[in-house]
Amino acid sequence: MRTGRPLDHSAGYGTVFTPAVLEAPPLPVPRGPLSEYLVELLGGDVRPAAGWPKPADDALFGEDGALALHCLYELHYRGFGGVDDRFEWEPSLLALRAELEGDLERRLIDLAGPDPSPTGDIAAELRRVISQPGGRSLSGRLAERGSLDQFREYATHRSLLQLKEADPHTWAVPRLTGAAKAALVEIQADEYGGGTERDMHQNLFGLTMLELGLDPSYGAYVDRLPGGTLATANVPSFFGLHRRWRGALVGHLAVFEMTSVEPMGAYAAALRRLGLPWSARHFFEVHVVADAHHQNLAAESLAGGLVRAEPALARDVLFGARATMAVEGYCTENILAAWDRGETALLPCRDEPGAR
Repeated sequence: MRTGRPLDHSAGYGTVFTPAVLEAPPLPVPRGPLSEYLVELLGGDVRPAAGWPKPADDALFGEDGALALHCLYELHYRGFGGVDDRFEWEPSLLALRAELEGDLERRLIDLAGPDPSPTGDIAAELRRVISQPGGRSLSGRLAERGSLDQFREYATHRSLLQLKEADPHTWAVPRLTGAAKAALVEIQADEYGGGTERDMHQNLFGLTMLELGLDPSYGAYVDRLPGGTLATANVPSFFGLHRRWRGALVGHLAVFEMTSVEPMGAYAAALRRLGLPWSARHFFEVHVVADAHHQNLAAESLAGGLVRAEPALARDVLFGARATMAVEGYCTENILAAWDRGETALLPCRDEPGAR
């Protein structure tokens, strides 16, 4: 976790973050043999990886494997402070990433469950996926009786994905055509604030974190996030960085847009009950309005447009939707189970990144 940077916790709507807050984060603290090997490699001169150790666990919900994959994916986003950008396309690291992704893919296929035959109406199929009986509701828990500390913990978990909101799905823009591309661009334009920096959803979530007394710096809390939370960002990055999984990425985004309105309203209600100001709630209230439109756009025009153009991708869209529901459900249950025990699902505080 980053420390030592002065933050203005009184900033309200209209604030945009300085380059120091948005800069590439430091390398995380390793959690096992593979992540230790990788962090040491990335912290030095560019050279091929060789003879890397096996991860201590799996690449989906494990600690060592998931963190190693997170590090490899971040090379394609903002990178890490002090790490040479040439590592992004180092062939040996791509081979290591492929090895981890093979494990991730197998785990996701098992987790997503049986692959039903699409009926032809992809929007209806997606609605069936999200209507299946699921686990407990994190947003409902926070709205009804969650404490301020629990809301801070929720925001800490979500910061991994929300502070890069829309970025994983933008990989799909050059990979789609026609109606699907147009629908995705419309959704992404809203996510990026219509080109206005203060209204970018990444920025708005950072303001929520400030109002909660949290550090909105990109990657500030990676060392406290368990493998299940890392999975919520690793999965869309996996889908997004592979053209062959463009259908699954569309399914991922469709699920997020189609299941957003009620939870976002509940999170806003929780913050209102806890006495937080409008600037803390604005991120959630913006999503209630935007996603009321996006849910149909994602189902009918994005997913529907893609499947009309490429019918063979219907299975992948549904796989991405089912996998997303399962991964998000796992993360939610991990948090709620910890709260039931009177504990936190965050990992213990560690020393500064780089400490061993």
